[in-house]
Amino acid sequence: MQIIPLPAFNDNYIWLLRAGSHAAVVDPGDAAPVLRYLAEHGLALTAILVTHHHPDHVAGIEALTAAHPVPVFGPAMEDILGLTHPVSQDDEVLLPELGVEFRVLDLPGHTAGHVGYYGEGCVFCGDTLFAAGCGRLFEGTPAQMYESLAALAALPGDTQVYCTHEYTLGNLKFAAAVEPANPDIAARIAACTAERAANRPTVPFPLSGELKTNPFLRSSEPAVIRQAEAQAGHALVSPVEVFAAVREWKNRF
Repeated sequence: MQIIPLPAFNDNYIWLLRAGSHAAVVDPGDAAPVLRYLAEHGLALTAILVTHHHPDHVAGIEALTAAHPVPVFGPAMEDILGLTHPVSQDDEVLLPELGVEFRVLDLPGHTAGHVGYYGEGCVFCGDTLFAAGCGRLFEGTPAQMYESLAALAALPGDTQVYCTHEYTLGNLKFAAAVEPANPDIAARIAACTAERAANRPTVPFPLSGELKTNPFLRSSEPAVIRQAEAQAGHALVSPVEVFAAVREWKNRF
């Protein structure tokens, strides 16, 4: 199976999975680049996977299913036009035409019913975990997002993370403000700057690197705690409180 990034809007990625003459897509906010790729490569669309209800992730479903009447998998807790297969934690999504299988992860925080899809050594996590960052808390609580990120952090370190935005350099700038002495962040900034200069995506990325450079996965690190407490102006007694303070700081950054 190949996984192809289809750029959309200003900084979105629609992920197209292809094997042989079949394809599936994840979070098609725009139908046009998907339809164009399918036509150019002679592929038959067999399924759509959705992580959450925001328009830049679902707006292409109607046009895609009009041209290709396929199953649409997505979060059971969210109202998504065109959804045919509601899924939640530990459900299995089988894509037999591609020979792949995914396990559903409940990842509330960015939205109330956000889900991810894990399998084949990769995770499609929508707007929950970004390279060196995480999604804003539009509907969920800090505790929910902390637990969702912890669930992702518990996956094998060689898991390839497929998020849906090219936010990496901005996130790394913030990560460097949180941990200015972290050499892994400095090295990642240099590597990702070179990738973007060559017009290459910084996604996917291995989960193991996130554990070293993503401040939202490092709420128990002394340097992160000190910075979070400085921003909050008082002592923080739990990793969730540290996470919440860092997330609030990022909102203002």
